[in-house]
Amino acid sequence: MTTLNRPAAPEGHICGIDTAMEVIGGRWKVLILWALHEQPCRRFGELRRLLPGVSEKVLASHLREMEADGVVRRVSYDEVPPRVEYSLTEDGTRLNDALEPLAAWGRERSTR
Repeated sequence: MTTLNRPAAPEGHICGIDTAMEVIGGRWKVLILWALHEQPCRRFGELRRLLPGVSEKVLASHLREMEADGVVRRVSYDEVPPRVEYSLTEDGTRLNDALEPLAAWGRERSTR
């Protein structure tokens, strides 16, 4: 699934990386995936605190896009005050696993 602000090219995706970048494109999405990998279930405020510099509007937008793309699950509880929790779907976990070699490359590069 793609979100409306990221339409696919009329002829479709060129390669698998094109498809993956559509899902993780954005300054904060990979960091959201990391935060949800570190702790399986997080609330919006927790994510906001873990990502200093992200605005509420951008975080909410990224979470909506990631939910539409099937990598984040949003669970809303019928409580007062309202409680909403975010977690990774199976696809989100697989995406995090796929990003691990990239993270290892970055860690290695930063120690040079």
